[in-house]
Amino acid sequence: MALQIGDTAPDFEAQTTEGPIRFHDWIGGSWVVLFSHPKDFTPVCTTELGYMAKIKPEFDKRGVKIVGLSVDPVGNHAKWADDIKETQGFAPNYPMIGDPDLTVSKLYGMLPASTSGTYEGRTPADNQTVRNVFVIGPDKKIKLVLVYPMTTGRNFDEVLRVIDSLQLTAKHKVATPVNWKQGEDVIIAGSVSDEDAKKTYPQGWKSPKPYIRIVPQPGR
Repeated sequence: MALQIGDTAPDFEAQTTEGPIRFHDWIGGSWVVLFSHPKDFTPVCTTELGYMAKIKPEFDKRGVKIVGLSVDPVGNHAKWADDIKETQGFAPNYPMIGDPDLTVSKLYGMLPASTSGTYEGRTPADNQTVRNVFVIGPDKKIKLVLVYPMTTGRNFDEVLRVIDSLQLTAKHKVATPVNWKQGEDVIIAGSVSDEDAKKTYPQGWKSPKPYIRIVPQPGR
């Protein structure tokens, strides 16, 4: 079964490039981005890992931890990091999980539970479904799932945009409209009655339709 938004992110123990972790303990009270890769030394993933390292300060500012995963042993990840640094200008500055026995990939529904064997003898095409982005909240619940094909590099600027929305809407009873960016107007959540909305927004709101109630972003 694929994991859905609202599910608890499965806990696991694994080796990473920064030592062993128990995932829920490692999350602590943070937001987390877990993004996965079908194999080490693959070209698109090389660009992604380098870019994620470059923009890690943006995730740090938002209190978000980053962790990568690839279906190979940790020792291979260390060698791959040299190539990433050489070609992209940035080496991974966050832990990379080794998943040589496919445990985490199966636990997160990225490979069928019936998949047998280990990473050995498996090609990137065999693992092509291990291309997910999971955003996980401090409550250990999954907030976002993105799945990309191997031939399309991921847009981590979009992941940052979504995190801005997730963190805002977790704090305030609002939703963000299409293509919303930090600082732009938001929509009062449908779960809030007009009567309650007036208490929070005594100045009122723009309402092109009764079910669309537009207000400035809270807290700005």
